[in-house]
Amino acid sequence: MASDDKKLYSNFDYTPALSVQAGVSQPSQVNSAYLQRMKKAKHAEPSIDELVKGIIEGNRTTLSRAITLVESTLPAHSEKAREVITRCLPHATESIRLGITGVPGAGKSTTIEALGKMLTSQGHNVAVLAIDPSSERSGGSILGDKTRMEKLSVDPKAFIRPSPTAGSLGGVARKTREIITLCEAAGFDIVIIETVGVGQSEVAAHSMVDFFLLLQLANTGDELQGIKRGIMEMADAIAINKSDIDPTRAELAATQFRNALHLFPTPESGFPVQVKLCSAYTELGLKDLWDTITQYVAFTKESGYFYEKRRRQNLRILSETIDNTLKNRFLSLPGIDEMMQKAQQDILDNKVSPYNAAENLVTTLLPPQS
Repeated sequence: MASDDKKLYSNFDYTPALSVQAGVSQPSQVNSAYLQRMKKAKHAEPSIDELVKGIIEGNRTTLSRAITLVESTLPAHSEKAREVITRCLPHATESIRLGITGVPGAGKSTTIEALGKMLTSQGHNVAVLAIDPSSERSGGSILGDKTRMEKLSVDPKAFIRPSPTAGSLGGVARKTREIITLCEAAGFDIVIIETVGVGQSEVAAHSMVDFFLLLQLANTGDELQGIKRGIMEMADAIAINKSDIDPTRAELAATQFRNALHLFPTPESGFPVQVKLCSAYTELGLKDLWDTITQYVAFTKESGYFYEKRRRQNLRILSETIDNTLKNRFLSLPGIDEMMQKAQQDILDNKVSPYNAAENLVTTLLPPQS
């Protein structure tokens, strides 16, 4: 720039065009007082009285916190959860407990959402316990079943709770029975349990529901591959889902299942196993399916089988709880870690069989009483 030009512009405030001016400071998007309240609420666990009161009043947040407490493995939480469940028992309504199983891809989540929406429109309060398989490697679960039920998850008369199996067999979570009690105390008259669909290992799910529904598909090749005696004997009804895709094939599959059921003994309930066609996508046959469930419940209540089955389920819970409690206490005994490591190494070195090693551990730490 020439000297004359410098003199000309010397009286002006020259600012480069690319310089960045300081902006106006923006306030926080979240109220600081709200953050403080949330921070306190996060660390302040509700008391037993608050949990029981909230559950009975149907507060969804309190119910969720109580379920989290039940699923916790901390000893302090377990003791508190037992007290909550005990106090909720007198308030538990007599709901219809419906178990739904089927191979992956059979449309369990879609069927539950369509059925749940139909039931809430009729005035029912529906709780869905969606069991998600846990990873054998990491122990984690996706817990994504709620995202598959977008419409039902925002229904004010529905409650969806995904839970991990956490290593439990049978396709259900270990604490599912206790969660059912909490949901019934919260006023839900229909509780639907969606299992992970593990084939013939559905005994645990069958032992905690009133009605067990098996979902099958028509377009899966040889239909006889789907006829497995173990799961078929437990099913109270079979539904051929996605029957709108190929109605002829679906009807053929239903006929094959009906023929196979003739080879089985009469169900213990005395109610013949029904084979229905349905489509969760088009809602075809859902009303007929629900009518079958209500007819089954009415029939078994009149015969007394409904209540007898509930009593046997409670006795089964007693036996399983004793097994789990003894195992947990055994694994918490002093010195058990070192003894377990030695026993495992002896097994790997072929010094002792797994059966003898287990017997030695139990006998050493829990000697028989004279």
